[in-house]
Amino acid sequence: MTENLTKETFLEKIFNFEKNKDWKFEGNKPALIDFYADWCGPCKALAPVLEVLSEEYKDKIDIYKIDTEAEQELAAAFGIRSIPSMLFCPAEGEPQMANGALPKAELERIIADVLKVTK
Repeated sequence: MTENLTKETFLEKIFNFEKNKDWKFEGNKPALIDFYADWCGPCKALAPVLEVLSEEYKDKIDIYKIDTEAEQELAAAFGIRSIPSMLFCPAEGEPQMANGALPKAELERIIADVLKVTK
């Protein structure tokens, strides 16, 4: 299951940008974060794909969602200008952003390349 993040849970589980200037991942396994809005058609199309991926990669990565309408500060902190946007956070190294409702195969390729995780 994907999990919705608030600013509070983001600071705790992903990155505390209030305490750290440089990226410091707080999670215990790689994460994919979907920045979305309820009114966004491509976001709605992407949601079931992310649910399938969360099952397929259940114990290997965490998949989170951030509602850009409710969490405007988080969206601003990451310069989100278009949705859906996805932030891929490897356990080690810098996160990478991808924009648009990408097909499942492309998401799997990014999970393998950036997050270094295979099914």
